[in-house]
Amino acid sequence: MEGFVDFTNRSQGRDQLFRATQYTCMLLSYLIERKADKEKLAMKLKQLESSMSSGRKMFRLGNMVHALVAARRTTQLPDVVPRFCLTASNLTRALYFVCDAVLWLKSVGLQPDVDKPKWRNWATKCYYFSLLMNLARDWYEISWRLEQAVQEEKTKEKSFWDKHNQDLNCVKCDGLHGFLLLLFQILKRHPPLLLDLVKNLCDLSGPLDTLGIYKTNPGVIGFCGILSSLVGILTLASPHLKLKQ
Repeated sequence: MEGFVDFTNRSQGRDQLFRATQYTCMLLSYLIERKADKEKLAMKLKQLESSMSSGRKMFRLGNMVHALVAARRTTQLPDVVPRFCLTASNLTRALYFVCDAVLWLKSVGLQPDVDKPKWRNWATKCYYFSLLMNLARDWYEISWRLEQAVQEEKTKEKSFWDKHNQDLNCVKCDGLHGFLLLLFQILKRHPPLLLDLVKNLCDLSGPLDTLGIYKTNPGVIGFCGILSSLVGILTLASPHLKLKQ
């Protein structure tokens, strides 16, 4: 099992590199495609983007196994909210990879009768639901830490507070401005939570556009995809920056 987990981790790392390249090509092609003298370059970038997207298919098995292993691990979490959110997220993410596998079989001609729009829609919905569950977990973590900070502010004497808590002491939770300041302090103190939140919010741009919930353009999707991929690479390279499950 340990060797299998190592395999999935390596697959994730390569997938993130391919993903970052794919979205970089998407962003660059969007930025230059309207320039008359850059049409050939834009076409080459789109071809490279397509190649990167196809190349990521080879990591499907590793990603699917990683999602299932993660789902099994999160069922053991003691806190019911993270347990439900993360298990649901990992299971629907595994379903997303199943749908993606079916679409791959269609693209290579092994299953020509597959209804591509239907399966693509299912895949997008699975991915979208997985992200919503991740964001629900992030908000739970933020809410818990906000409540903890407020309680500390109410119960501890000012003379005994250290410099770290003195920063929070000057923040009042009255009104939106005070809430945002306190939220900033919480995210500043917990980089893994901030990175996870940024990654999940960036990943939302794709399914929101595909499902027609919030239409955008390839430039925005490309930029968000690059940022999300960089966060993914960073957390793989520095595991202490990954939000613990």
